Amino acid sequence: MSQTVLETDANPEFRQGLLFGLAAYGMWGFFPAYYKLTETVPADVVVSHRILWSVLFVGLFLFVRGRWAEVREVFRQPAVLKGLAASASFIAVNWLVFVWAIASGHVLDVSLGYFINPLVSILVGLVVLHERLSRGQGIAVAIAALAVVLQAILAGGLPWVSLALAFSFAGYGYVRKVTPVKATPGLFVETLLLFPLASAYVLLNLSWGVDALVLNDPPVLLALAGTGIVTALPLICFSAAARRLPLFMLGLMQYLAPSMHFLMAVYVWNEPLEQSKLLGFAMIWVALVIFSYDSWRRYRTAA
Repeated sequence: MSQTVLETDANPEFRQGLLFGLAAYGMWGFFPAYYKLTETVPADVVVSHRILWSVLFVGLFLFVRGRWAEVREVFRQPAVLKGLAASASFIAVNWLVFVWAIASGHVLDVSLGYFINPLVSILVGLVVLHERLSRGQGIAVAIAALAVVLQAILAGGLPWVSLALAFSFAGYGYVRKVTPVKATPGLFVETLLLFPLASAYVLLNLSWGVDALVLNDPPVLLALAGTGIVTALPLICFSAAARRLPLFMLGLMQYLAPSMHFLMAVYVWNEPLEQSKLLGFAMIWVALVIFSYDSWRRYRTAA
């Protein structure tokens, strides 16, 4: 009887976790479409707005939820603050490359970058944490590396947008993994640390005569203000999903966002899918199938 009660209690939690996870990755998947709304604004100005409005929205969310004590606790721990300063640097680079790529018509490169990201995270674990690769992980990473090399040869250059996104987000993920702070307070402190730079950059652009506040285009200004919400809301949903779902399932769901990026790039914005790029995607997909199967097998063994 106790087992039945446990299963009944667990099922609603699992369903909620699934909905939160789909919401988070679905929103991340639509990010390119959202940032197409701000493509008339330079990427560096968009990122500055994203930082400023994220501080406002996330700070308001934490205030309403009565979680300011968690923020104060971060500032009492220099090691945690140092870690968040490092993660803020990684995410700022990631945001800048992402927004520039969307506005410049490189959504396919964005998609490839986030498909590569889990495999780059394995490399980070190997180099930084001295983790041992399983056979499946080793094969997957080798195929991904070969895909990047072949694309560099066939396309005449490294896919730098994809690599920059993959490595910056993997670096961000590693730093956040080893920094003991919850997701939303951590995001608030990260953006708060970047706030002076973003504010100074906006003011500097205004002094140069650039309409960095975009006051002459209210719809775009509204979209820029919304970046605070679209930055925080998926993260809040993801945190809720992570508490309710096994990591293996979250790992599978992460492919939803780059898949949506790929489909929109090809079928909505008609980005050219050259044979060399398609070959790169195909090899990465094969690598991810191997990686996912290996993760599932080890998850089943551990269970």
